[in-house]
Amino acid sequence: MGKGKLAKFADMERYENVFQYPYSVIDNVPFDMKGHWRSQYFHNDNPIILELGCGKGEYAVQLAEMFPDKNFIGVDIKGARMWTGATEALQKGLKNVAFLRTSIEIIDRFFAEDEVQEIWLTFSDPQMKNPRKRLTSTYFLERYRHFLVDGGVIHLKTDSNFLFTYTSYVVDGNKLPLLFRTTDLYGQAEMASAGEGDTASAGFLGSEETKRILSIHTYYENMWIERGIPIKYQKFLLLHDAPLTEPEVEIELDEYRSYHRDKRSTKDKAV
Repeated sequence: MGKGKLAKFADMERYENVFQYPYSVIDNVPFDMKGHWRSQYFHNDNPIILELGCGKGEYAVQLAEMFPDKNFIGVDIKGARMWTGATEALQKGLKNVAFLRTSIEIIDRFFAEDEVQEIWLTFSDPQMKNPRKRLTSTYFLERYRHFLVDGGVIHLKTDSNFLFTYTSYVVDGNKLPLLFRTTDLYGQAEMASAGEGDTASAGFLGSEETKRILSIHTYYENMWIERGIPIKYQKFLLLHDAPLTEPEVEIELDEYRSYHRDKRSTKDKAV
């Protein structure tokens, strides 16, 4: 039997790499380290990369191991899940990774202007019923602009065709610079390794850094791969100078839900 939630929460209270503000929506608790993550926690001038909706924190921990010259922060509201990554990071002595337990709706309260260079969104809930809650919606992109550098990188890795398609409309409709996009990440990577496919894909997927990143599979990612669901990925830049507008187009819903549950909605499409 796994360690109980109460014991995990007790651990996290004393973990030096965990910062918990789950109720700050109500309390409006100020975060003193806002704007000072490098000087007060990481003690270096390296880039800061966020993993929003980090779950168990596998991505943040493994990226921190691969790239010691970068700083990583996993963000999620689920403390019992986050415990796994935070514990592993402490056991491995990783000083370039931290975890922030809070709601992503208020993420801009914890980082200052230009403090973050990149954002990873790994297997986020597609929120098919509520556009405002999608982590690639204009609602969230406006928040990311408060702390992400102008032209900062956003990575979306997802099993959801709905979220991938929606994000593509957001990126293309707002003319955000697209660096890479594929509906079958590992299929494209295999083609690139075999020297097939277009030159741009082969160049991106064939790079050593990309190969190392692609070797990381999260708990949820393995679930989708085992079910034969292709992993989708896109990488784009978020610019500060243009207004953002939501796409007004109906998108076909995913045929499945997380945790092996069937889709409950009778609708076939959503905006």
